[in-house]
Amino acid sequence: MKILKYSIPLFCYLLLFTSCFEDNDDSEISASEINDFVWKGMNVFYLYKDEIPDLANNRFSNNEEYTEYLNTYSSPEELFESLIYERETIDRFSWITDNYFENEALLNGTTLTNGMQFTTIKRSDTDPIRYGIVLYVLPGSSADLQGLKRGDIFYTVNGSQLYYNSSLDNNYSLFNANSYSIDLGTYNTNGTTETDDDIVTPLDTSVTLTKEEFTENPIHTTKVLNVDGQKIGYLMYTGFNGSSSELNDVFSTFKSEGITNLVLDLRYNSGGYNSKAILMTSLITGQFTGEILNKRFYNNELHTLFENDDPEYLLDRFIDNEDGMSLNSLNLNNVYVLTTSWTASASELVINSLSPYINVVQIGTNTRGKYQGSTTLYDSSDFGKEGANPNHTYALQPLIFKYANVDDNTDFFDGLEPDTYLNETRTNLGILGDENEPLLAEAISQITGNSKLSNKNKSLTQIDDIVPINSVQGKLINDKSLPKNIINQLIFD
Repeated sequence: MKILKYSIPLFCYLLLFTSCFEDNDDSEISASEINDFVWKGMNVFYLYKDEIPDLANNRFSNNEEYTEYLNTYSSPEELFESLIYERETIDRFSWITDNYFENEALLNGTTLTNGMQFTTIKRSDTDPIRYGIVLYVLPGSSADLQGLKRGDIFYTVNGSQLYYNSSLDNNYSLFNANSYSIDLGTYNTNGTTETDDDIVTPLDTSVTLTKEEFTENPIHTTKVLNVDGQKIGYLMYTGFNGSSSELNDVFSTFKSEGITNLVLDLRYNSGGYNSKAILMTSLITGQFTGEILNKRFYNNELHTLFENDDPEYLLDRFIDNEDGMSLNSLNLNNVYVLTTSWTASASELVINSLSPYINVVQIGTNTRGKYQGSTTLYDSSDFGKEGANPNHTYALQPLIFKYANVDDNTDFFDGLEPDTYLNETRTNLGILGDENEPLLAEAISQITGNSKLSNKNKSLTQIDDIVPINSVQGKLINDKSLPKNIINQLIFD
């Protein structure tokens, strides 16, 4: 690991810190170069800085103490984890990467994938054997070319049965290979509602899947449905990234078709960029341009700086154009949003931020419960990518703010609760975008006034292991630049 030579004045943030080490000579002290970056980045930006004693501005009385502290950690990852606030409960989403090129690709929807988006299911709580079920397939991917489709069941990976037991042991590492085969089968309930007698019948069909660099288009499915005289727009959106103009074109079609209701399918959308969430809310509405969409809250020091120097930075507002592109806004007063526990972050921002303004009907299950946002920090003088240390490719993705809607609703740790509770089932996933698919069918029936489900109705059967295996949960990326006057106050002396 590279060693950094630095002098004491590096600890003095202009106007941000009120005190520095008293010993201000220029004697050089050795410390871990990357660990130094990790601590400084977390010290300035981390949302929960005030809860971590080791991040306090007065934590170290001199350079020697700081150096000794850094050297007690054998890796940047170990130091980073030591600075996380309540990993299992509050901060479930900050991360560190040793390759920021891969991190950038991931955040923009480019991953090494075979295109099969799946989860696992179990027969009972006592049976460790699991089966895979395909939830959706990325168009043009290896899985798509091999003919896989939503609802397909597989029971082996490279000939091995999947298992997951009560001690949390599993062999899901089988999915890490760049190429692997799966054996397909059919799920048989044996005509009962009990799951203990369920079986998977082999189809004698094996499919080999190969991973490749793939950029997912988040506009997965879009349709205009005509049902009982109602024109209903349907959009399955899988990530808040991708092309703004393509999304605007979808809403142009909805507008020209004269839709009066929109079903926004976010059931597998774990988030993305803050700006795309603002775009989505503004396309759905249009009648609230300039109004406050949501508020952002940073750690105490940063928040005070913003309040004093640039309070507008703490607010996001509805927009009517993006970079000169006029929006094809629908001016809707109702939107129906389909959700699962995969629905997170920027997806939750859309639901939460629209709710004070229009009627948002949520159908499905509770969302993930991520009301915080992160940013990418690089090892440079202002933590931006320009001028990043060429000696390594580490970057941090810490939580730096949490958001609240205009009515101050935030901290929904258990997720946003649906108006109509409806699980996906293993035996009847349906076809995405088809008006008979259960969640979409329920939205349509509520629009047309034919719903037979009671409010909060819970189905008895659900997909198990709802945490996705091959994707990152909960991304709300702050792509809004810090104001220059604030940047100047964060740069090291």
